[in-house]
Amino acid sequence: MDSAFGHLTVLGSSLVLLCGLTLLWRRGSAAHIGAFAAQSVALAATAGLIAVVTGSRELWVVAVILLGLKGILMPILLKRMDRRFGSPRELEPYVNTATSLVIGGLLVVLAYIVTWPILDVSRLPTRAGMPLAMGLIFVSLFVIISRKKALTQVIGFLALENGIALLAMLGTYGIPFIVEMGVFLDALMGFLVMQIVIYRIQETFESIDVEQLNRLSQ
Repeated sequence: MDSAFGHLTVLGSSLVLLCGLTLLWRRGSAAHIGAFAAQSVALAATAGLIAVVTGSRELWVVAVILLGLKGILMPILLKRMDRRFGSPRELEPYVNTATSLVIGGLLVVLAYIVTWPILDVSRLPTRAGMPLAMGLIFVSLFVIISRKKALTQVIGFLALENGIALLAMLGTYGIPFIVEMGVFLDALMGFLVMQIVIYRIQETFESIDVEQLNRLSQ
């Protein structure tokens, strides 16, 4: 049972990570939003799987909120933002696609190196997915610093929070409801603040390319 459960959590974690890598591979805003929505659904499914095995009702609530808030609501809001700004592609990221994918792969390897001491002492059946969650955290941070579009950076931030939530669930064999609610509120407030910032960038520069902010220092 533990072996099958461990394989399923690795599968769920792999899907979550692959959706994060899609942010480096694709440049279209629609693809980025779709990848984030799919990632959130995979994360909710992984949370539900852990809830089934542990019998945690709180984790079931977390899974449902993940699905509703990040799998449905936030993608809808992101699509509205994308339609309003009318900038469908990340035309000139700081790091090109091929190099980004290579760096993304190296970051996943780094995640395995970083988490190896934990895996060596942990006996949790979910431990094998922890390097993948850490890899998503590293990849999401790279998305934030290597892309110019503010909308892509927002999606990178949300993917980062997904990685933190996944690591917490795998590393604790579940996660206290009150802790996850605090993270949800932080992510929601961060999303709302960044939405306001994007609107201001658009109004000031008629673009959501953060490179335009360099004009303020000139």
